[in-house]
Amino acid sequence: MTTTLTFANARAIAWQIMQEALASVDPAEAVRRTVRRDGDSLFVAGHVYDLRRYRRIIVVGAGKASAPMARALEEILGELISVGHVNVKYGYTDETRVIHLHEAAHPIPDQAGLDGTAKIVELLEGTNPEDLVICLISGGGSALMLLPDNGISLADYRALTDLLLRSGADITRINTIRKHIERVKGGRLAELAHPATVLTLVLSDVVGDPLDFIASGPTVPDPTTFADALGVLRDFDLLGRIPASIETVLRRGERGEIPETPKPGSPLFTDARTVVIGSNDIAADAAIACANNLGFNTLMLTSFLEGEAREAARFAVAIARELVHRRKPLAPPAMVVFGGETTVTVRGHGKGGRNQEIALSAALSMANVPRTLIVALATDGSDGPTSAAGGFADYGSVGRMRDAGIDPREALNANDSNEALARAGDLIVTGPTNTNVNDLTFVFVYPD
Repeated sequence: MTTTLTFANARAIAWQIMQEALASVDPAEAVRRTVRRDGDSLFVAGHVYDLRRYRRIIVVGAGKASAPMARALEEILGELISVGHVNVKYGYTDETRVIHLHEAAHPIPDQAGLDGTAKIVELLEGTNPEDLVICLISGGGSALMLLPDNGISLADYRALTDLLLRSGADITRINTIRKHIERVKGGRLAELAHPATVLTLVLSDVVGDPLDFIASGPTVPDPTTFADALGVLRDFDLLGRIPASIETVLRRGERGEIPETPKPGSPLFTDARTVVIGSNDIAADAAIACANNLGFNTLMLTSFLEGEAREAARFAVAIARELVHRRKPLAPPAMVVFGGETTVTVRGHGKGGRNQEIALSAALSMANVPRTLIVALATDGSDGPTSAAGGFADYGSVGRMRDAGIDPREALNANDSNEALARAGDLIVTGPTNTNVNDLTFVFVYPD
């Protein structure tokens, strides 16, 4: 493949690499790579299920990528699926025959999410050892599959979610709380399905792929406690600010008045297996392969990027300066990739997301960084409560914003990255990608 690597066509090249990364974590393909049927045998990541053992196969799940996962599973199992119900984000649906795809809201849950989860619970009532429950889980599952404890209203749960998303807490801390105020998270979906055999297929959106935090670990043991959940609220100064009903449940749990979530070693998980079928590092590896083929010198720096988005942006710009001015650790044309998930502590009243905030923050530091393009991408195509997937930043971004009447520093202080990037022509809009494996940040540096 011959491509002229110049800054003039940097965005077109970035789009090509992003598309390769997204294609590598296509949920349907990930299912097909992992699950294979041969007659009465189902092969899943080295394990064989004898399908003659099961009276019913029940499919449940939730997440932004779970619709194409459901379609692929239907292609493999066909008429053997008895019934299925999977909650997906509005607009993130697909064509299925047996498995019902139920649309609901994300990241702030709505009544449709509650109703869909109630249907999942209904399907799991009365399961027995002759049933095989296949759970399809992907990023966004925590918001899309929820059933708050008695006494916690949907309005209270929504208020808590909004506070947590604005607090700067990472997903592991947020999900520690969620697991202790609900009836389907933290291993409790496996508890509902017991004594059936449970197989969970996961498309990971959490740094490091910790099974107990992806979609709040509905079918795996939960090592966290009610005390841990209260500790998160103390750390972020949220006690006294969250709805009283939620604090009441957590304090009752801490006192032992509400049973803990199922823990490691519980017999509930004897016949439960979980397989990760797609993750951030797979997408990053595909981006690296594509860039290498185009002629870039490449480096995957980390798939564990966390922390405040604007701090991550400054780090990305520092890497860019090193590449431009010292040609280290790579000589241009160079591409450095970061994978992970940053956070935003919301102090303003603007609109944006963590990837757009990375792009805006990076732009403010790039005046003396020529021939460089920084790209921040949410692989699910939805960065925060916006229709954008992220943003571009280069040395001209700030000038374009000012020409459009935007003060970029004020926009950053107001957490209003969406409008600033839109005015500069720097938004990345992919539409729903039907996948979700965290975020990717790229630093491209071109030759003189």
